[in-house]
Amino acid sequence: MFGTSDINGAAHVVQLALTPIFLLTGLASLLNVFSTRLGRISDRVDRLAGDAVRHPRQLARLRLRSAALDLAVLLATLAGALTCCAALTLFVGALRNAGTGRALFAFFGSALLCAILALAAFGFETVVSGRSVREQANADGDQQEDVQARPGGGARTSSNT
Repeated sequence: MFGTSDINGAAHVVQLALTPIFLLTGLASLLNVFSTRLGRISDRVDRLAGDAVRHPRQLARLRLRSAALDLAVLLATLAGALTCCAALTLFVGALRNAGTGRALFAFFGSALLCAILALAAFGFETVVSGRSVREQANADGDQQEDVQARPGGGARTSSNT
């Protein structure tokens, strides 16, 4: 039914197709991290939204972080789809016995580019998040100093929860 060379050729195509599929595992892990961070942002927005007048900068920063993560999710998803296209191109090329090198290069190269851009968007969101945390810590520290400096030794406290 199948000759030895046919089986060896098919096995080689399967081996080649598995290489880009490993990228999918990494992308799935990234998407999990991205969605977890989006959930945390959503929780924070829910807490602050009731008092938006007192927290306009924090809400603006959370909107920026959310947009960066949206971009990261979109790019990582596109990278996953392009990776699947690269693997499919290997199979179709083997079936058609055609030169599909350019399409394979375009799909896999585009997948890698999208993965890089997704990581860049995630890096940007992380920097914005870190900056927000530092600003909040500084603001809380300043409020503590104000409370301690008041006459009466800080009988009044403020709540930031």
